[in-house]
Formats: sequence, structure tokens, C-alpha cells
Amino acid sequence: MSGAGEKAGQYPFTRGIYEEMYKSRKWTMRQYAGFSSAKDSNTRYRYLLEQGQTGLSVAFDLPTQIGYDSDDPLSEGEIGKVGVPIDTLADMEVLFEGIPLDKVSTSMTINSTASILLAMYQVVAEKQGVSSHDIRGTIQNDVLKEYIARGTYIYPPQASLRLITDVFSYCNENIPNWNTISISGYHIREAGSTAAQELAFTFANGIAYVEAAIAAGLDVDKFGARLSFFWNAHNDLLEEIAKFRASRRIWAKIMKERFSATNPKAMMCRFHTQTGGSTLTAQQIDNNVVRVTLQALAAVLGGTQSLHTNSRDEALALPTEESVRLALRTQQVIGFESGVTNYVDPLAGSEVIESLTDELEREVFDYIKRVDEMGGAVKAIELGFFQNEIGSSAYQYQQDIEQQDRIIVGQNKFTLEEEVQPEILEIGAQASREQLASLSNIKERRNNTAVQQCLLELKQAATDSQENLFPYILSAVREYASIGEISNSLREIFGEYSGG
Repeated sequence: MSGAGEKAGQYPFTRGIYEEMYKSRKWTMRQYAGFSSAKDSNTRYRYLLEQGQTGLSVAFDLPTQIGYDSDDPLSEGEIGKVGVPIDTLADMEVLFEGIPLDKVSTSMTINSTASILLAMYQVVAEKQGVSSHDIRGTIQNDVLKEYIARGTYIYPPQASLRLITDVFSYCNENIPNWNTISISGYHIREAGSTAAQELAFTFANGIAYVEAAIAAGLDVDKFGARLSFFWNAHNDLLEEIAKFRASRRIWAKIMKERFSATNPKAMMCRFHTQTGGSTLTAQQIDNNVVRVTLQALAAVLGGTQSLHTNSRDEALALPTEESVRLALRTQQVIGFESGVTNYVDPLAGSEVIESLTDELEREVFDYIKRVDEMGGAVKAIELGFFQNEIGSSAYQYQQDIEQQDRIIVGQNKFTLEEEVQPEILEIGAQASREQLASLSNIKERRNNTAVQQCLLELKQAATDSQENLFPYILSAVREYASIGEISNSLREIFGEYSGG
């Protein structure tokens, strides 16, 4: 059986990217959070750190994700609802107040506006006296999956790829400990893909990013070592464990055989995992604690580097503080009480696990071959291939539930007639009003002449395909230019992607 005789920490890394895995260091326990306002989110981050969380994970509201300020008419009703609103550097300063950025690593789930948020993070660190060389973390920065599964894109694909590779290049020199992209299968799985499709379509996107970076003149052995991935932990325990193992082997082969990488770190599939949001039910929400426990266990047995566990009430609303604490405790019980961390890849050699790993690898490479024959991931997106494949899988999954070929406990079997409505977290209108007032104040007090000059220089740089745009974005951020102003400046040059 292919993975059983291998050693962890050695190519092709089926058994883990580190020789000792959790025997020497636990995964990063990183709970995804952000809501209402920068001040409220800062309070939640501090609470989670006090409870033993070992890394931050920032959720941004929808306007921030797609480059609109809170005072834009399109933002009405969405401010602070699914994440924290960030309009200017001032919000970012509040978000990380009292949190030493040289001591924690921060993951930011942001894509189209990733370069702007990273620039803000760098400036906040500087204001704390922390060098950009000493900050650690990850930006998702994976726009291709937005066209496939999620929809928070702004610009056409080629312009988006330029912004991504500009971040790669800038961070190589200036933020060397930052993971410049988290190539995400999570949202592909949430949209209804199978485990094999999650890996295949994500790796196809990864290939496109590597090709774009090489075309921009970057060294695969350098930028390749800062690539990371983001997987979903779904319900099928053994298939998920095999999926995580297969993901390492597949990416190692792609980087070595396809791109001639020689640096072992550039061949490593390092990944964050989040338990499956789409698997949570609004009925009998305590059942979600069991689901999340099994999913988290799969991620740990599969060798994740970082983990978020969903809260039991997230099918209803943003999680309460009590629910978030229980979700974090779930990780801690697995990490400190279960004993599974005493062994490296403890299920290696299992006939079931090894055969599932091999089978997933075959399926994934078959899909990648089909994507290659179409001309690559961007072309496959434009043809609707990924979207159609995911749609078919999602339809079949739902049919299985409706026909009870797939049992969802508490939803289509073992149901209750009447359930008590749990307490949920509600976002009031006051936070939105305060955000708008704060933004208005910043726009009045800043040096607007300097802001306009920076935005003009950014637009001029965007017309030159050879210019790295990140330094221009950084200059605008320093002057408290807003996320909407910076995004609109680029919209003028790049246009918007309409989905066609």
C-alpha cells in the first residue's frame, strides 16, 4: 500500500509534512471570527486568545470582501453582518488594538481585496513597532475559486491574477514569513462538490497561480514555499482522512514533476482546515457538536496544520460566545486528551485508508488532465466546467437526502416535533450607524490631497502591466484611503467581471 512505507517529512509527504507532526507541536487552533464592528471583533479575539486559541482568523463583512465602503448605497443592510467591516486603516488599528502582531499569526479570509487588507495589516504592525519581516499569517487571496463557487470577485480573471502575483513578489522581499495565498477547496466543497472535485478543482487553480507567478518571473522554489491550502472537513470520516493524505502527495508530485521544484518546502501541501459549514443543521443543533467533533478528528488524523471548528448554532446565526468556546474546547479535547497526537499518521497501512488515498489520487489527476485539455483553470471557469460539475454533485447529494438514501440525523430521520429556539447572536443597527459615523470622521480629518494623489498614482501604475501595484496600494492605505476608493480606482482601469 503506497503510503504505508513512507516516512513523514519526506517526499511525497503522504504521511505528513513534518517528521514528528503533533508529537513536537500541535496544529494552530484558529477560530474564524469577525462581526458587528472592529471594536466588538477585537473583544472576541482577545476572549478567544484568553481561552487558549493559538492564532487569529478574521472574517470580513460582504462590502469589505467586494471593495465597497460602508457608506456606499450597495452596502446598506450588510455592514458587519457576516464579518467585520473594514473601511480604512483606522478600523484595522482598532481591530488589532492590544494584540501584539509579532506574537500571533493571523489568517484573513479575503480575496478580491486581499492586497489592501494585507497592506493595512503591515501598517498596523509598523505602528506597533513590528517589522514586516516579523509578522506571520495568511491571506486567502484565492480569487479563481470565487468565480467557481462563491462570487466575491471584482475584476476579470487576468487582472485578479496580476494582483495575486504582485502580492507574491512583494512578500518574497518584504514579508517573508507570510503565506501569500491559501488556495481554497473549502468553498468548492460547500457549493456541493465531492471530495475528489474539492481537491482537483483547487489544485487546478493552484496550477494556474504557479504558472502566472512563473510567467511573472518569480522563482518556483521561493514563492512555492509560501503557498498554502484550505480544505473542508466533511462528514465521511475515513474518506476525509484519506483526502488530506492524498492532497499532500498530489501537490508534491505536481510541484516536482510539473514545475521542477527542488526545494522540499515548495512541494509541501500545508493546509488549514475548517469543519463543514454546509453539514450543520438548524434542527437539533446539539447534534452539530458531534458532527464537528468527528470532522475535527478527521482533520487531525489527516495531518492539518491549522484548524477551525464551527460552532453548533452557525446554521442559525453568527455564533454566541458560549458556542465559540465549546467549539474551541472541542479542538483542545482532541489535542490534549484523546491521545491521537502521540502518533504520526496513525492510520497509515490501513487497507481502507490506503486504498481510499490511492483512489482519490487517481480521480484528481483524471480531473486535472481534463482541465489541462480545456486550456487550464481560467478557461475551464469561462466554459462553466467546474460550476457544472459541482452543480451536478450538489443536486445528487440533495436527491439522496430527500429520498433518504443519505441520512441526516434530526433532519430527514430521528426528527422532533417541537424544538426549543436557542439564544442566537443578533447584530443591531447601532453598530452600523457607528461605523458610518466613524468613516465620515476619517474622511474629513485625513489629508485628502494626499489620498487623491495616491489614488491617481495607483491608476497610472495599473495601466502599466510591468508595475507591481502593492507599493501603490500600501501608500494609499498609509494616507487612510478607503477600501472602496482603492477598489474603485482599479475598477476604472480593469473593469468588473460580469460572470459571463
